[in-house]
Amino acid sequence: MKLITFFITLPLVLMAQNFQLHYDLGSDRRFVTTTFEMFKPDEYGSTFMFIDFDYDRPGNKSISLAYIELSRYIHSGLIKDLSFSFQYNDGTAPWGPLGHVWLVGISYPLKLGFMTLNLDVLHRYDVRSQGSAAQLTFSWFHVIRNHWQFAGFFDIWSAKYQHEQRLVVLAEPQFWYLLMNHLAFGSELEISKNFLPTDKWEIKPTVALKWIF
Repeated sequence: MKLITFFITLPLVLMAQNFQLHYDLGSDRRFVTTTFEMFKPDEYGSTFMFIDFDYDRPGNKSISLAYIELSRYIHSGLIKDLSFSFQYNDGTAPWGPLGHVWLVGISYPLKLGFMTLNLDVLHRYDVRSQGSAAQLTFSWFHVIRNHWQFAGFFDIWSAKYQHEQRLVVLAEPQFWYLLMNHLAFGSELEISKNFLPTDKWEIKPTVALKWIF
């Protein structure tokens, strides 16, 4: 599952749609995941969305998991580069529902010199959790010498599942090499702790292709 890189200002290469084809290399995985992303800026802010499908249904390897995230960012008009953020996440998996989750908060780019981290500070309401909580999201996109791209996100939030309070960590750094204007080859690491369906630390690598529309 993937939240890939929103920024208030993005390089031109991401100001469009892209389609990703991942092959999961985890010992208990060995299946294909597809991701479609869309980023569209406008005069009021930006809209970002992505949808994931895992193809691991027993027998015919059809869709076994579906997950979608929709995010709307609106310029605050109060502080330069500060935006209001409204997000909705939902999905289903073999072990049960993945959502739905509503988030609202603020977004601000942290300029580190060599790259920029976009920080979202969010209030999170998860129907699977008892009560609401806070979530921090860091996302990034950095171009290295024109052809290499380093992208991804890091989420951390608190949730109460089955009367047990958990701190959930989810990160998905991606590394891409741009083979031509529209085609990139790369890899993703899915890193998680206390993320469904397990409460263990997990690291799941992929190999991937990305086509940029």
